[in-house]
Amino acid sequence: MRNVDPQEWEVRCDLAAAYRLIAHFGMDDLIFTHLSARLPGKEHRFLLNPYGLMFDEITASSLVVVDPEGHAVEKEDESKINNAGFTIHSAVHMGRDDAHCVMHTHTTASMGVAAQDQGLLPLNQMSMAFFGGVAYHDYEGIALDLDERERLIRDLGEKDVMVLRHHGLLTVGRTVAEAFHNMYYMEQSCRLQIAATSGGQKVTVPSDNVSAHTAAQFNRHPETKGQRPWKALRRKLDRISPDYAS
Repeated sequence: MRNVDPQEWEVRCDLAAAYRLIAHFGMDDLIFTHLSARLPGKEHRFLLNPYGLMFDEITASSLVVVDPEGHAVEKEDESKINNAGFTIHSAVHMGRDDAHCVMHTHTTASMGVAAQDQGLLPLNQMSMAFFGGVAYHDYEGIALDLDERERLIRDLGEKDVMVLRHHGLLTVGRTVAEAFHNMYYMEQSCRLQIAATSGGQKVTVPSDNVSAHTAAQFNRHPETKGQRPWKALRRKLDRISPDYAS
């Protein structure tokens, strides 16, 4: 591929790593769903996966640069992408200056919770980290209609995690590391909720005071959220799947 500056290459490697890790932890859905990241610079340019590749095939150099509408910046790349898949991402990127990375998944656990009336419950320490910080967006059909973007960003507000009703999860972050951290623990929270509610026993929910206190403990240092585990995860990929950075 063409030469890219070091800042762009680092974003490419981080995003490619996120794709591989989403697959590694069983959060992918064949060739569908997307992770995107804003590129450095004044132009509104974003990285998106080429449509048709499995997440464990994504590399830093295979990621496609797109504009706010999801159209490839380089004409020869236009056939590689699914424009409709960027609807959700474009809404968040353009509506939130701090949303440098946006992740969207539909796993069994997250879609299970997305179908439950009460949404995500603070049933465990992981889910308490998100207490008071989960947004919800009602399902409107496959995200092909651009006018849905206004309602989606309205529902997200200033929160960093969202349950898309009857659909899945969406997380954002100031870095790829933060967005992945949010997604990983939202997914774990959903898995734990499905496990806890599937046994037929009554579940107990801690008080709002305890949940709020726990959330505050988890979010004491938001500027470094996810950074330490992300470095460890990148080292893991360097051992087991080093071609992500090619």
